[in-house]
Amino acid sequence: MRHKPTTPNRANETEKEKGRPDQMGEFRARAPGKIILAGEHAVVHGSAAVAAAIDLYTQSTFHLLPASEDGGAGAVEVDLRDTGLVFSWPCSRLREALGDKPAGVNAPRPCSSDELAAMAKLLEQEEIPEDKIWLVGGLSAFLYLYTSILGYRPGKAVVKSDLPVGAGLGSSAAFCVSLSGALLVAAGAVSAQAGNGGTEWGSMDRDDLELVNQWAFQGEKIIHGKPSGIDNAVSTFGSMIKFKKGEFTNLRCTNPVKMLITDTRVGRNTKALVAGVSERVSRHPDAMASVISAVNSISEELSSIVESAAEDEVAITMKEEKLAELMQMNQGLLQCMGVSHRSIETVLQTTLKYNLVSKLTGAGGGGCVLTLIPTLLSKLVLEKTTAEIESHGFRCFQVEVGGRGLQFCRG
Repeated sequence: MRHKPTTPNRANETEKEKGRPDQMGEFRARAPGKIILAGEHAVVHGSAAVAAAIDLYTQSTFHLLPASEDGGAGAVEVDLRDTGLVFSWPCSRLREALGDKPAGVNAPRPCSSDELAAMAKLLEQEEIPEDKIWLVGGLSAFLYLYTSILGYRPGKAVVKSDLPVGAGLGSSAAFCVSLSGALLVAAGAVSAQAGNGGTEWGSMDRDDLELVNQWAFQGEKIIHGKPSGIDNAVSTFGSMIKFKKGEFTNLRCTNPVKMLITDTRVGRNTKALVAGVSERVSRHPDAMASVISAVNSISEELSSIVESAAEDEVAITMKEEKLAELMQMNQGLLQCMGVSHRSIETVLQTTLKYNLVSKLTGAGGGGCVLTLIPTLLSKLVLEKTTAEIESHGFRCFQVEVGGRGLQFCRG
């Protein structure tokens, strides 16, 4: 079917005035996942929480395409490499469904209910397998971010990830951050100090990262409804963040921290778990107030410890022992909240056999578990621990905590 040529979308003209021309080459953007080191659930009730980036990434590769040779407007394509699925929409069809977009990308705006409904209709026409119906939220975020930032210009995105989906490691935020970064670079709205040759990763300045973060947050709202914003902030800026009552404080991790992450592969209902804690707070207000207060103290102390410098082996060991004790206490309090699970307890019991400390991360009820890897732990002990955990059907990842946020690479 032939499509009539359409008038180019002028949404990004103001960005070109900044002297940042559209980027016609191929760019790759990668954004890290995250873990919650302390404070999950309690943060909903006013406690501080500490989140950190991990070196597992979602990568978005993007390049603009020329209009089709027959004079048509071309198409927008996304290849979700890990699912084996590719989706494509003619630009003219997207324009017809979503209408004209407001000019400029410097002030990200929420997706309207009309836009959500229009995207839902577009996606209803796609043959999305029943076991991958969860992709609808991510595809809606993709369509919104793409058309809001680049209008209806043809282009192709390829997305792949190290992160398990729905395990509490911030996979949706990493998706939105990497995609927003790649699209904004393509639009010329931000400047990336990108490495060359596919092996060097560069970054961008703070103001540009803030713009990426704001757009990614709009994508997260499409996927999750009312996200806190902590996942996309950690994925954008990296390192560690303390979060309390809507305020973020950047933490500087002075020594490397390594974790073994166990994905129990047990799905959980985050809304139900959050609601269950709230019900417990209502039934036992005094007791739960003490629990929440204790978690807040743990988060505050943990924040101070990660920023403290340890310059020799003895000091590093003492620092890690304090972190382990705080993690252990936090896990006990999460059990008091009723959000543990037999799969989580299996990991705790297994790692305890090797004198290692673990805690759940995120919503609980399954999901992922963190195990602190001390600097002096032998490789043999770590291998034995990992093998025993995986013998239960779980999956393990070794990660470094508190690393870089959004990064770019050219070509």
